[in-house]
Amino acid sequence: YGRNWGCAPGLRVNGLHMQVCYYEAIAAAIELGLARVEAGAQGDHKVARGYLPAPTYSAHYIRAPEFRQPIAKAIAREREDLDEVRRSILSEASPFKAGCEPP
Repeated sequence: YGRNWGCAPGLRVNGLHMQVCYYEAIAAAIELGLARVEAGAQGDHKVARGYLPAPTYSAHYIRAPEFRQPIAKAIAREREDLDEVRRSILSEASPFKAGCEPP
């Protein structure tokens, strides 16, 4: 429901979110000669617009030792699940022709 930010109450501007958050980023990347544009996490709607899923990384210190192993196991399971979803999206839903995927 945050898709109409910046609008007067009750005013609906179709496509504003996509224009500002995605299309302008693509245009700026082209103008600046950038090879990539990061669209942020989540959102199957991004695939049709050429934003394919890519692994992201983070590092966290788990202060409580008793939580480290359970969290590591959960992350490993999640990584496997997400890798499978990513492979599926890349093979079945990519808007790019085979062999023409972006770097």
